Amino acid sequence: MPSRAAAPALLALLLATAAAAAETPAPQCGAPWSPAEKVVHPRAPGAAVAMPDLAALPAAAPLAPSLRGSVRRVDLPPGVKLVALTFDFCETAGEVAGYDGEIVDELRRRRIPATLFVGGHWAATHPGRFGEMAADPLFEIANHTWSHANLRFAEGDKLRREILAPEAAFRAAVTGPICPHPDARGATQRSKYLRFPFGACDARSLAAVADAGMAAIQWDVSTGDPSPFVSADAIVATTLASVRPGSIVLAHANGRGFRTGAALPRILDGLAKRGYHFVTVGELLAAGRPVITETCFDARPGDTDKYDARGRKPNPKPLPEPQKPGIPGIPRAAAPSGPSAPAALPLRPSIVKPTP
Repeated sequence: MPSRAAAPALLALLLATAAAAAETPAPQCGAPWSPAEKVVHPRAPGAAVAMPDLAALPAAAPLAPSLRGSVRRVDLPPGVKLVALTFDFCETAGEVAGYDGEIVDELRRRRIPATLFVGGHWAATHPGRFGEMAADPLFEIANHTWSHANLRFAEGDKLRREILAPEAAFRAAVTGPICPHPDARGATQRSKYLRFPFGACDARSLAAVADAGMAAIQWDVSTGDPSPFVSADAIVATTLASVRPGSIVLAHANGRGFRTGAALPRILDGLAKRGYHFVTVGELLAAGRPVITETCFDARPGDTDKYDARGRKPNPKPLPEPQKPGIPGIPRAAAPSGPSAPAALPLRPSIVKPTP
């Protein structure tokens, strides 16, 4: 039993914990979106979710050499005007981030396809909303690591788990009791694409992602929406001025796309008036030649180095040989064939070597 002196402090702690729990939205499944779901809750009790077991994951064939590297955009045939809108749903291990239903509902209302890069931790704390999105044929679900870690500083088991744990979390979310959608694409298939947190990678992490069977998808248009100082007008102007045929657009729908919901209708209207058609990343890749760089960056090489906290440098150790895909202990899967195999890209990729 706590002492009399400790009792007030304990009571205050219990009250604070109860208040934080009350602020965290309950799991949703099919319910109308509430603006309260957009709120990010740092240090919320619900953030304490365990990383899922990876043993049941199916193995994946390594990525084809033609897609290794960082995909920034796609070169399309003349006259073809396609653009892929992508939205990140990410959160760190110590928080419960938001769900911006204003964005998701607008895409659904207009029947606009999009690729959603979802963090494994986010899927674990939002199983209802994840189940809804994974079951919606409009949306392509992709991997955004487990806890939005900078993979330039991850190696060994940590790197493997950051890449693979989302796959297990996706399967758990769509087969669990909150919003079961066992037929959703996230239930039985490994993701084809991964987005690096912060847009930061190195040779080691790029190789690990490719060996896990996923293409690293960057962007060539950033809306700038994670900044609370960027207005909806600025987001619209930046996006419309930057998009060109084959662009991949980066935005956020995890509560940190502060004004993206307000900007999205004007972006969709503006691009449609210019003759653009909206597709998923997978559809965009199948329509042309992916532009691939040897490293990751936002607008220019080296601009994501600022996320290397406290002056740390990326892991200097050489890449392990040989590179092994999938999960240790699980035999390497043969490359898929037959009618279920993914369609081959019609054109060879364009390799771009960035210059500082």
